[in-house]
Amino acid sequence: MRLVTYLSSSGPRTAGVRDGAYIDLHQTDPELPTCMKILLGMGRAGMERVAVAIARGSPLADAKLKLLAPVPEPQKVICIGLNYADHAKESGVPAPPEPVVFSKFATAVCGHEAPIVLPSVSQAVDYEAELVAVIGVGGRNIARERALEHVAGYCVGHDVSARDWQLEKPSKQWLLGKSFDTFAPFGPELVTADEVGDAGNLHISLRLNGQTMQDSSTNQLIFPIDELVAYISQVCTLSPGDVIFTGTPPGVGFARKPPVFLKPGDVCEV
Repeated sequence: MRLVTYLSSSGPRTAGVRDGAYIDLHQTDPELPTCMKILLGMGRAGMERVAVAIARGSPLADAKLKLLAPVPEPQKVICIGLNYADHAKESGVPAPPEPVVFSKFATAVCGHEAPIVLPSVSQAVDYEAELVAVIGVGGRNIARERALEHVAGYCVGHDVSARDWQLEKPSKQWLLGKSFDTFAPFGPELVTADEVGDAGNLHISLRLNGQTMQDSSTNQLIFPIDELVAYISQVCTLSPGDVIFTGTPPGVGFARKPPVFLKPGDVCEV
């Protein structure tokens, strides 16, 4: 299944996708919530109701809905650094012995085709294509062998990074360099885990103004999704709708010679 959050006249609402059309879930089944976080927290029973609603619901009349991020206000935006073997090689550093974890503020989240706002205080904004895992049923101290049961689905994501803030400030500013408003686009759809299948064998690429800049596969992940979920949940309780940006492959702008950074009017496609 494919799920979206769209902006209606009454606020954000959840919808399913059927043959390219959008089915409002709550309108079809009033037992289904309009909030994606609450919906994901319903677990398997909720997804079974969603499947029925998508199959029997009437498409929304407006075919050009304004799509928000599938989870517009996640409680946590968790990010993983240096998680592709080919990217670690590109960066000239050894593969880390355990996941490198940082975060973005939730205010960085934006949706499909929303503009990335280049801040006036940064001159080195970089692109990073990423696979995003979305937590369904939450938990703490999740065993690795059960971890994928807590992943509701996956999204396409873009970890936008102000490299001068992240790497060149006197004490470095990973959190702030990653957290400018609009620096965490993901979507447009949340594709449920059953439809994705093996998330560790997906093609991932990024085009900048039509030119392919990143081209790899999630089979290069140093730490796979199940290991990330188990590792992070040792520290904090994962909640429905939390998103994990799982790392980026090689080809990022700051590693190029000369470096390539985003400019006004550029178009990024992940």
